[in-house]
Amino acid sequence: MFKEKQILPLIGNEAIVLGALEAGVNFVATYPGTPSSEIGNLFYQLKETYPVYMEFSTNEKVALEAAAGAAFSGLKSLAAMKHFGLNVCLDALIPLCHCDLKGAMVIVVCDDPSCHSSAQSEEDSRGFWENLLVPILEPSNPEEARRFTKIAFKISEKFKKPVIIRSVTRVSHQTQPIKVGKIKVSQVKGKFEKDRESFDTMPPFILEKKRRLLALKEKFEEFLEKENLNPIIEGKEKKIGVIATGASFCYLQEVLKKHQISLPILKIETFYPLPSKKLKKFLKGKEKVLVLEEVFGILEKNIKAFAFENQFSLKIEGKNLIEPVGELSPSRVKEALFKFLGKKLPQRKEKKEILPKRSPKFCPGCPYWFIFGALEKAVNKKEVIFCGDIGCYMLGYFKPFEMQDTLLCMGSSVGLAHGISKATNQKVIALVGDSTFFHASLPGIINILHHHSSPLIIIFNNEITAMTGHQPHPGTPAEFKKEKLEVKIKKILEAIGFKNIESLDPVKEQEKLIKKIKEFLSKNEASAIICTHPCQILKRKFKK
Repeated sequence: MFKEKQILPLIGNEAIVLGALEAGVNFVATYPGTPSSEIGNLFYQLKETYPVYMEFSTNEKVALEAAAGAAFSGLKSLAAMKHFGLNVCLDALIPLCHCDLKGAMVIVVCDDPSCHSSAQSEEDSRGFWENLLVPILEPSNPEEARRFTKIAFKISEKFKKPVIIRSVTRVSHQTQPIKVGKIKVSQVKGKFEKDRESFDTMPPFILEKKRRLLALKEKFEEFLEKENLNPIIEGKEKKIGVIATGASFCYLQEVLKKHQISLPILKIETFYPLPSKKLKKFLKGKEKVLVLEEVFGILEKNIKAFAFENQFSLKIEGKNLIEPVGELSPSRVKEALFKFLGKKLPQRKEKKEILPKRSPKFCPGCPYWFIFGALEKAVNKKEVIFCGDIGCYMLGYFKPFEMQDTLLCMGSSVGLAHGISKATNQKVIALVGDSTFFHASLPGIINILHHHSSPLIIIFNNEITAMTGHQPHPGTPAEFKKEKLEVKIKKILEAIGFKNIESLDPVKEQEKLIKKIKEFLSKNEASAIICTHPCQILKRKFKK
């Protein structure tokens, strides 16, 4: 529980939670995904302390739609997700931005440059946002994360549009002392009042909605100007400067201070709308500007277009000096800055690697050791295709098992397994996690039955969303969560028409598992084995 005027060391995600509570949030929905996971974790811990409705939804699209329904009903809502979660909810998000809310809504999206927690790619979510046309705020530290969340609710409440907070790993997981303000949450029920003009996106009305949304750009900018965002920091140099956003601003400050360089800086805190007045003021009289951002040069491209449209004649550099791969760091910013300034980089002493490299491994006692062990004994892995998925079991890619031939996104193992099964005569095994089953696998599993392909689906059911921090899902037993309902995976498979289903404990029934893998893999129709044994960390938590 937060206490007013208390000073706490908070990471960026926790600061977002505090900012939302100070803004009076009523409704929170999320699906866990690092680097955003702590937002949901903390709200889940606090759900019995503050009168805020909070849920771990089955996926990000459902979370967004639930939060939107609350905002349509006059409440202040928040939805949080990682960058790949944004992909899941884009179908709903783009039309949602054209709707008029009755309450307020903030959407938090956390990107992961360098893929610290995201196996698929270091997707830059800003690439999708030109379709949204709503304000997008980008903090560089936890205090800004708290303050920007409060500002985002103010903007949303005033203009009746969703507002986005974009974070990255080094902001979400950075720690800073934060002073707690007044918590404004209260017990309240919304009321949905029919208003098709606000909530319906049927053509041709959607085109007029888009015109109205575009017309808000200048009003958004005027409002944000009053909130003192996008500061200009003066420097000794006059004809050159740096524009930085998010975490790159922190790295820049560190480099400038260490090397005693004084340059004017424009800190971009609103990706949309760009602060045109501040940009004009900053670019005036400049001959050269460096743009620092992660990952792609999207801001750089927009500033170049702005400079051209406003007849500024200057050189704008950015990704020509920094490869658009991996997150930035003080050393990468220093290298780009020295090139930009025409300075010679000091020679760096090469450090020898002294720690031996090792592959990631499952936790000691993890039930997944036993599932992969059974697969090792039951099949010739050179002859079987293993379609992987997102979760702890993706570590089966590494030695000693090396049983993951494909990896795309949540739920893709069953879709790929179906395609490979239909396209070839090869045996295919789809590896599916329990949380992933509810998140994104069911449509693909139904498709397998509907179109009569024959992969073997192995469901790794450790009864929790383990990889992102042990958040509950619909199938988590009631003893491990605050919600009372447990949805049975086996009953769902039976209901949709699976004939070959086996549910067992991979630790206690190892020989039976080996036998069933062999039996089901030989069939010419789809089969499923549900391997249920609790995560060992989860068991230890609930023993205390």
